Amino acid sequence: MSQAEKNPYKYSNTNKRYYTYDYFLKTTFGKKCAKITLDLGFTCPNIDGTRGVGGCIYCSGGSFARNVDSLKPPLVQYQEGVEIMKRKWDIDSFIPYLQAYTNSYTSPDKFAKILEEVSNFQGAVMVSIATRADCLENEKLDILNTLSRKIPVTVELGLQTSNDKTAQQINRCHTYEEFTDCFYRIRERAPRVKICIHIINGLPTETEGNMKKTAQSVANLHPDIVKIHLLHVLEGTPLAKMYKSGKYTPMEREDYIRIVCDQIELLPPDTVLERLTGDGIASELLAPLWSKKKVTVLNDIDKELFKRNTYQGIYYKP
Repeated sequence: MSQAEKNPYKYSNTNKRYYTYDYFLKTTFGKKCAKITLDLGFTCPNIDGTRGVGGCIYCSGGSFARNVDSLKPPLVQYQEGVEIMKRKWDIDSFIPYLQAYTNSYTSPDKFAKILEEVSNFQGAVMVSIATRADCLENEKLDILNTLSRKIPVTVELGLQTSNDKTAQQINRCHTYEEFTDCFYRIRERAPRVKICIHIINGLPTETEGNMKKTAQSVANLHPDIVKIHLLHVLEGTPLAKMYKSGKYTPMEREDYIRIVCDQIELLPPDTVLERLTGDGIASELLAPLWSKKKVTVLNDIDKELFKRNTYQGIYYKP
């Protein structure tokens, strides 16, 4: 029997022992879909001084000024992204992804107008919005609730860690309590909206126990989707200065694979795992350089779960 045939995990038709985003999209929409990333010119409250300055210590966006006026209109960005994806795959279904910075950090009127525009893009089957837990007032949740009756909607919230001490060190500029307040308000006021939580492994001073505790905290919330990232050191960021001065040591490859597998085992079995590692901007990446071989890291996560004979949610306790 093949690994796929031996796989005890329910939400998979391959050797993957976790709920992949590709499997979720295919079972939800009946076909392959692709995300189209958009930059709509927003900033963040921890960049512009509302809650902090400089952004999170790992974010190059807090270190480099970008020319917002030079950004192409959202429809043009979307059409260009669609053409790129069509050269890769024979597909006609796409997800406009408001990715850059904090995409609800604006007035409710502008927020509603933007969402209405992108939801009407040809081929759009879902809309995904990256934002922060301190930038979703109830009026905006009501806008999301209305939109979700027209088209599926995902809100992506950057938690990174449930440890407030670490959050302060990375300049996240909001607390875990604020995060959970936002999470439950979304569930109450916009129940159709799917919630994706981002976490980062390898944050400064975090131990293996801290990273597992963050995964357990996320498991307790039971989100629809989770993205697990590796902390990348990018040139020009405050984290890069820490790295160059010896005050920050990136994660080793073997440690990362082991901890991700530990986290997968803790997370709910029906939570989609959209990402298990991230892509650092190649031209800016200082460390860890092993992260460039993303496919081999993912393969070794698969091998480790197979070796353990475990799978997503095996240790999950509601």
